[in-house]
Amino acid sequence: MSEPAIIVTMADTVPGKENAQILGIARGSVVRARFVGRDFVAGLRNLVGGEVNEYTELMAQAREQALGRLITHAKELGADAVVTFRFSTSTVTEGAAEILAYGTAVKFQ
Repeated sequence: MSEPAIIVTMADTVPGKENAQILGIARGSVVRARFVGRDFVAGLRNLVGGEVNEYTELMAQAREQALGRLITHAKELGADAVVTFRFSTSTVTEGAAEILAYGTAVKFQ
């Protein structure tokens, strides 16, 4: 039998549910570095302009991984949901960025 899904929302509450307990901050992060092969293709694309699909894909994968880690952490806390969910991105070093997914883990009544 599978575990019930964790609700993740940017809202302060989940419609129809009442928060009984705030369990704390749930978070998940990933640090991703650029790859030389990808950088070469992206550099060529920069010459002609337009979207750099290689980096768009890299960041989308990193966001999904950070979100997955947030959900795992929320389950470890015993949460039914994560409210006030957000993403944050910061540069760790040239060529590497951290993507942080975070929110408030809550238990329903």
